[in-house]
Amino acid sequence: MENKAALKLIDKILVNLDKTGINTDTLIDDIKQLRTYALEAQIPLVVKVLRLTYEHIEENDSFLIPMLEDDDAEEAVVVENEPVESLKYLIALTRNLNNKINIADLKAYRDLLNAF
Repeated sequence: MENKAALKLIDKILVNLDKTGINTDTLIDDIKQLRTYALEAQIPLVVKVLRLTYEHIEENDSFLIPMLEDDDAEEAVVVENEPVESLKYLIALTRNLNNKINIADLKAYRDLLNAF
C-alpha cells in the first residue's frame, strides 16, 4: 500500500506481533483499521484477505493458517510454522502490492482462509 498511515500501521502490527504475539485485543482492531485503508485504496484482494484474517483470529483466538513457502515451480506450498510468523508474513505482503509474488501469496492465503 502506498498510504503512509497504512505503512505505519503495518509496521506497528509487525512490531506488536514480535512483542506480544497474537494479542487479539489490539490486533483485530489494527487489522480492521488496515482494512479501511485497503478499502480507500480500492484493493479488493487485500480487503478480502484482511477481513478473512481478523474473522479467523476472532473465531480461533490464534492464526491457524500455516506459513507459505515458495517451491521451484513458483507456487505457494504450505509449511508448518508458528502462527505469529505466518501472520507476520501475511501482513508484510500488504506492504508491496506491486510485487507479483506478494499478490500470488495473498491469493494463496485467501484460498487457505476460505477453505479453513
